Amino acid sequence: MKIAIIGAGIGGLTTALALQKNNLNVTVYESAPEIKPVGAGIIMANNAMQIFDKLGIRHKIENAGHKISTIKITDPQLKTLSDVQLNKFESKFGVHNVAIHRGDLQLILAEEIGFENIQLSKRLAKIEKNEDYRLSFKDGTITNADVIIGADGIKSLVRNQILNIGKLRDSGQKCWRGVADLDWATQYNHQAHEAWGKGRRFGFVRINHRKVYWYAVVNETLVKKSNNLTEIFTDFNADVVRMILETPKENIFMSDIIDLEPISQWQKDRVCLIGDAAHATTPNMGQGACQAIEDAYVLGKLFGEGKIVEEVFSQYENLRMKKAHYIVNTSTSIGKISHYENTLAVWLRNTLIKTIPNSINEKQMEKVFDITY
Repeated sequence: MKIAIIGAGIGGLTTALALQKNNLNVTVYESAPEIKPVGAGIIMANNAMQIFDKLGIRHKIENAGHKISTIKITDPQLKTLSDVQLNKFESKFGVHNVAIHRGDLQLILAEEIGFENIQLSKRLAKIEKNEDYRLSFKDGTITNADVIIGADGIKSLVRNQILNIGKLRDSGQKCWRGVADLDWATQYNHQAHEAWGKGRRFGFVRINHRKVYWYAVVNETLVKKSNNLTEIFTDFNADVVRMILETPKENIFMSDIIDLEPISQWQKDRVCLIGDAAHATTPNMGQGACQAIEDAYVLGKLFGEGKIVEEVFSQYENLRMKKAHYIVNTSTSIGKISHYENTLAVWLRNTLIKTIPNSINEKQMEKVFDITY
């Protein structure tokens, strides 16, 4: 059985690894000409790290990244509103949250599955169904596969051609992401910070012993008044402005925050969707890639039980949809709450956050971290 995975992002590569562990014949087709360390940082939460542990690569990821044991929500001056300690989950599940450069993680995964199983510069153009599937690429090459897994992102061509569903939603927010060498930021070791202001927030975390990854999310209404990032965050803690100023411009990326309105079908015949192609979420819970990794884990588990492809895909959809949609919907709500612009609403929000018992935060995290399927 020849399985084609479209897309060599974190979800596609993890799926390839999970299927390889079950001795399946997998080829990954990636539109980019090479896999290199580009992009910004990412946090692999406890649920993702449990899966990487099962796949045998947890220590490689921990060594390349930076363990996170505290998550803080703060006001613009970095005064704590909420402080969640992760040691309880570290003890229970035996893994840490790990912040890492996205490109470093992709390279670890690519090396693990073998570059010989990844075909680059293969941008999918068309899928045709006969007894198997005929894949045509923009470079003129054609291949056949018995099974297709669409790991090709929020604007998935696999989803559009096979299911013809999916409505993208614009959050009305823009996001800047940056990575910089900041040797002075050692006081923030093993902590993830997110500072909430009026219509904007700023998060940052160390991703190795040298580099800090940061992100700035801003309501478009504020961007229209000024697109100068340091100006937008001028009333935040001085460390926030310093992080922006000390990041080389070529290391800063800007994008719109969009997601996929939840869809009720992820598979048809011998084609299925994973990750952003199936359930793209806003980044407010830090679970986009982690949910793709859970997809990979469940697919690997079901294939390992010797089921036929159609049964695997149907059960995968049933097992994964509720949690993935919970993440999408909760992340949307957090994005709205964290971006209030009204002074009174911001004061009420911050006051409420300070009064929420840690037990409630821990209960939500328990729900997210649990990978019992």
